[in-house]
Order: sequence, then structure tokens, then C-alpha cells
Amino acid sequence: MKPKVFLTRQLPPEPMKRLAEQADLTVNPHDRYLTKAEIIDGIRGVDGLLCLLTDTIDGEIMDANPDLKVIANFAVGYNNIDVAAATQRKIPVTNTPGVLTDSTADMAWALLMAAARRVAEGDRFVRTRQWGGWGPLQFMGTEVTGATLGLIGMGRIAQAVAKRAAGFNMPVIYWNRTRLSAADEQRLDVQYRSFDEVLRSSDYVSIHVALCDETRHLIGRRELSLMKPTSTIINTARGPVIDEKALVVALQDGTIQSAGLDVYENEPQLEPELYDMDNVVIAPHLGSATVATRTKMGNMAVENCLAVCNGNRPPNLVNPDIYA
Repeated sequence: MKPKVFLTRQLPPEPMKRLAEQADLTVNPHDRYLTKAEIIDGIRGVDGLLCLLTDTIDGEIMDANPDLKVIANFAVGYNNIDVAAATQRKIPVTNTPGVLTDSTADMAWALLMAAARRVAEGDRFVRTRQWGGWGPLQFMGTEVTGATLGLIGMGRIAQAVAKRAAGFNMPVIYWNRTRLSAADEQRLDVQYRSFDEVLRSSDYVSIHVALCDETRHLIGRRELSLMKPTSTIINTARGPVIDEKALVVALQDGTIQSAGLDVYENEPQLEPELYDMDNVVIAPHLGSATVATRTKMGNMAVENCLAVCNGNRPPNLVNPDIYA
């Protein structure tokens, strides 16, 4: 008998087909977030829950199905899931690491370049029929080649961002809770600095830390005040790492020059001022949004989910203590 799986949102075609063939599948028919009540209704009587980072999965939801075998997250991050509650209930939690490294690093660079060269502003200017021809002072941006890139965090995505900086002849400095080995620093051509020094010295600051209690509002008013008035901040990590209200003020009063954002503190809502600010590039959480990457993520999430449902240990386990 096929395991029963509840899927909170449609996946790309390839993993969708595989899941439909190998599981008794129930899918959210709406292209929107599910409410908590809808998730509770959906998981009753199923073996596996395959959810997205937009789904908040807490102990109350888990208790709606005492026989739930697995929570498979379609994301590398899992701050949307109460992992401690799942571990207490002996429910494996899985994620999709590794496969989205390059696409997310590319997105960080897309935002950096767009903010530096004011691409979004120029696009709006042309589309609204305001452009009257080339001018020597039109939309002058900031130089990228040779500028200093600062990375907050140095996991896989940050390292991929650092590698791409070589093509722009950029010195790269970084801060991480755990410093890399000397060999890794040499391989990546990066230099370690204190947290404050990265903010003070960088022309572009890119955020690459996981969201936890220690990193929530890691970047706030004090931290933004340390940055150069000509600097740009990029966030493709998690929205709450930056105090969004403080960021709005910093962008308004010239504390920093610009920002490129793919994630937000209260998605899908943004601080209202951001919608109308010319010095911020905003994207709808597109970090991993390529056909190839989302397909790989879907396949990995399906593999994790089906492995547990069929009595096996999943390849990408977040809470290994449940097997201890």
C-alpha cells in the first residue's frame, strides 16, 4: 500500500510526478498559503507532510496526527518548523541542502548588480515613457569592480558568493561565528575580520546566516550606522535577520546608499515605505527560483519524505537524535 502524503503546495513537474506515482497524495489545490486550520485538516490520517518554508509547523499541528511519520521541508532552512517539538514526538524533520547554493549565490549577485547600477530605477524610468535619451548624469551608480565585498556568515552560499567576486577583482572580507581554516581562507581568497569591521570597511555587505534567536535582528540601527554612507546591503538569507524598520530609516536618511532584498521580516508583507523607495531593489523570494534548482529541491524533498514513509532513514535529516 502506498504511503499517504499531504503536500502544502504544488512542486515542479518532475518531483510532482514521482510523488503522485509513489504515494497516495493529497495536494493543496490553492496557489496560496494554507491557514493553520487547513494544514491540521490536511495532515489527519497521512504518513508524511511535505511542506514549504512558508508553512509554520508547530506542536499543535503535529498533535493533530499522532501517527505522522515525517515532516519534509522544501527548503534548506527549517526555522518554520518547531524541530524541538518534532524531536520530542520522534518525528524526523528533513530539508534540502546543497542543491540551491549556486542559484542563491547568483541571486545575491543579481541584487548587488541591480542595486549598484540602479537597474530597477532605470527600468521604471523607461517603462513610464520618461526617458528622453542618453544623458551624462543619468542614473549614475556605484562601481563594483575593485570594491570591497563583506560577507556576514560563511556557509556554502557565502562561499559561492565569494568565489564569484574574483571575477570583479574584489577584496572579500567576512565574519562568521566560526572562522575558516587558513587553508580555506587561502582557497577562497577571503580575509577574516570582526563583525563590526566587516560592516565599517565594506562597500557591499551580503547577509548569509541562518535564522535563529541569536541572528534575529542581527542587523539593526547600530549595525547599519557602522556602514559607509555609500554602501549597499544585500539579503538573500532570512528576512528577520535585518530589522526592517531600522533599514527603512537608514535608507531614508542616507545612513546607507541602497539595499537589495529577496527576503523580508514578515513575508509576504513589507514595511510600506519599501514599495516606493528608489534606492532598494525588491524581489519576491527568488533565491532558488530556477527550473533546475527547484526541480532538484523537489526531488530531494520527495526522496526524504518517501524514505521515512517506507521505513528508511532519510538522506537529509535535521534531527538525528530521534534515531539515537
